[in-house]
Parts: sequence; structure tokens; C-alpha cells
Amino acid sequence: MSKTIVMIHGMWGGPWYWENYKNFFELNGYRCVTPTLRYHDARPGSAPEPRLGNTSLLDYASDLENEIASLGVMPIIMGHSMGGLLAQILGSRGLAKALVLLTPAAPEGIFSITPSVFRTFFRVMIKWGFWKKPMALSFGAARYAALDLMTPEQRREIYGKMVYESGRAAAEIGFWLFDKRHAARVDASKVTCPVLVVAGSQDRITPARVSKRIAQRYPGFSTYKEYPDHAHWVVGEPGWSKIARDIENWIKTQIH
Repeated sequence: MSKTIVMIHGMWGGPWYWENYKNFFELNGYRCVTPTLRYHDARPGSAPEPRLGNTSLLDYASDLENEIASLGVMPIIMGHSMGGLLAQILGSRGLAKALVLLTPAAPEGIFSITPSVFRTFFRVMIKWGFWKKPMALSFGAARYAALDLMTPEQRREIYGKMVYESGRAAAEIGFWLFDKRHAARVDASKVTCPVLVVAGSQDRITPARVSKRIAQRYPGFSTYKEYPDHAHWVVGEPGWSKIARDIENWIKTQIH
């Protein structure tokens, strides 16, 4: 059987996130699985499932663990943004042959709220109780934080596919200091598989310095690659195929 990659999308996303990477890796002999996070199967523009607001990172991780168990093989786990944090959580549970973290959200212990992150989430955070409600990202915030290197047409197309996200999950990432359940905690000592961390020098929502600190949490296992001409949307920005090729080459060196 070909190598299996589980591709975990980030906030406001869905399996559509992975179209470029899925096509690339399948053409190169990989089996690609693109799960939909809980309650992210809504029609874009429709009202969110009310239970989404209180959905935890731990709920997402539990669902993903069950899906991985059904595969019958230990996969490579690839995650983008919040999906990169979920990949780390799953890696700490011994579920991954390797981790590929694309501009990943930071686990507990790494302060990641920079001025650009604050600007992205400002309109969300000023709403009382945002941490227990479904949240949407405005087009302006999406353009600023994630889609700044895309064309105007691409921005509209991508934004038109986005759905609501869990306020609780966002709070668990950004305000982990106040989370009694420690949902964003990753026991780095239990991540013993190869880890690739991909950063974009122009990234506003997961600044490269944050990605570098994530890589440093896994000494002896991690490889850090930073791309100066990229920002957050490395799954689709111009030049994404070079990153995909670099990832495949890294996988070949790590997994035999």
C-alpha cells in the first residue's frame, strides 16, 4: 500500500483546503485522507451548528484519532494552521509516522499573540462570550491574515468556501494560560517521529518566529524550513508546488 497522509485543515476550512496538495501527493503515489473537522461540513454562508461554539480542540483530536484508527496503517500527519496544532497533539499520542506542520498554530507554552494576530481577531475578541460561540472571519481579516499573497479573484473564491469556527478552540489556542483543561498542551517528550515545520517569512497569523519556536520544541526530531516569499496560505500561494516538492523530498529522506 502506498504511504498514507492524513491532511488536517485549519480554522474555517474543509477538505477543499487540500486540493493542490492532495492532487500533487496522489500523483506521486500517496494515499491522501482529508477529514472534515466536526461541524465544518456546513454549507458556506449558512447558519452555524450551535454546538460548534463550544467544540474543543480535544473534540477535534478525538474525532481525528478515531479516523486514524480506522485506516489500518500509521500515517504521515500533515496539518495547516490549527490543523498543525492538532497534528502535534496526535503526534504526542504516538499516532504519526511523521508530522508535517504547515504554518502551524502554537501549542500551550508559546505566546503567539502578536500585533498582527491581535489585528486579525480583534473584531472577534471584542464580542463578549466569543469563547463559547461560533465565529466567522470577515473578508478583510481573511485577506490581511491569510490570503494577502493571493489574487483578488482567488481571495473571493477561497473566502466563499469558509465556514464558521469554534470560539472555544480559538480561545484554547490564543488564551491557553486560562484554559483549565489545557486543550492546547502537547507533551513534546512524546513526539518521537520526524517533524517538518514549514514557515512563511511574511506570515501574519503564525509569524515565522513562532513556527521556529515550535520546531525547537522537538530537538533531534525536527527540521525547520522558512520560505521568504510566502505567508500563511502555503497550501495555495504562488509557488506552493515548490514547497510540496520539498516536503515530498523530506518525507523520502525520513521514511523508508
